[in-house]
Amino acid sequence: MCVLGMAGEFKDEGIAVNALWPRTTIATAAVQNLLGGDSMVRMSRTPEIVADAAYAILNRSSRSCTGNFFIDEEVLREEGVTDFSQYKVDPECKDEDLYPDFFV
Repeated sequence: MCVLGMAGEFKDEGIAVNALWPRTTIATAAVQNLLGGDSMVRMSRTPEIVADAAYAILNRSSRSCTGNFFIDEEVLREEGVTDFSQYKVDPECKDEDLYPDFFV
């Protein structure tokens, strides 16, 4: 609701408001210490996938790209990325074994 409200409020000023969420868990201290330890971190992606997706969004026109709810992997696919293996914490982890984010 906040994204939609602020996107509408600031649209005339050319300020974009969007949301970005990861498709899988991201290897962070919270995942490590609170949610699953080493095994969950191994089934996660690195924070760089979210950073790369954010960069792609920030390079879009703020006048036309606002009020969106993005998923990191989908953003990067739109940018032409097809190989996401560079973002795996454990390169041996199969794609189907990556742990999906809790809220997607």
